[in-house]
Amino acid sequence: MSRVDAHHHVWDLSVREQSWMVGPELDPIRRNFSLEDLAPLATAADVTATVLVQTVGLVEETVEFLEAAASNDLVAGVVGWVDLTAPDVADALAALQARADGSYLKAIRHQVHDEPDNDWLLRPDVQRGLAAVADAGLAYDLLTKTPHLPAAIQTARNLPQLTFVVDHISKPVIGEPLDPWATHLRDLAALPNVTCKLSGMVTEANWTTWTPKDLQPYADTVLEAFGPTRVMFGSDWPVCLLAATYAEVVETAETLTATLTPADQESVFTTTATRTYNLSSP
Repeated sequence: MSRVDAHHHVWDLSVREQSWMVGPELDPIRRNFSLEDLAPLATAADVTATVLVQTVGLVEETVEFLEAAASNDLVAGVVGWVDLTAPDVADALAALQARADGSYLKAIRHQVHDEPDNDWLLRPDVQRGLAAVADAGLAYDLLTKTPHLPAAIQTARNLPQLTFVVDHISKPVIGEPLDPWATHLRDLAALPNVTCKLSGMVTEANWTTWTPKDLQPYADTVLEAFGPTRVMFGSDWPVCLLAATYAEVVETAETLTATLTPADQESVFTTTATRTYNLSSP
């Protein structure tokens, strides 16, 4: 089965610093990571298409990622960034889509979990910006934690025309009680315009002692709430390297979905991402 990795990053620290890399605990990934580094890992895991996701709030990075997608057969789509609060957000999106490589732009994302206001998504300027994303025919990746989920739920209700993708199952702390995260996630899953990435879990667990058993209740909650046809696998490479290799992340996802039917496994590993991001078939 050909697979889609619906969430990974690359960065070159000689081009720009990654401002989110704060603290010595991130030293293991404080170096450059390229598509050339990812390619053999993807091949070994039967991943034939990927979605390259923004890491910083700069349009310049999005342009670089579009150029990378156009020149590398592995990358089938890009989740980029624009300033959702800007009055000219529609023009910014149109400019990116008008590029020769603009068809690789599939979604927009902002580091909502870094905003001090848990209701940032509900700001009128942000809501206007999200409506522009929908008008551009793009999806929107929700990078949130549990405190941001009520605003995310209301936002998805406000904008039924926009497809939302929850990144990293909204980053619950693995090992803590499932609620209120689980209740909020189920409320979000009740909305038909929301999908979810089975990604980012290993770095929300204890980096050195986690096991698939620790992650299973969270994965089960996601799969039960959204159903496999609205869940997609993502590696979160190279951030995942803080806790697991690429191969270990893929193997863990296989373990977490082992009780699904082959058709449902195909949804998680291929079909959901292909449909949601309008990718060429892997």
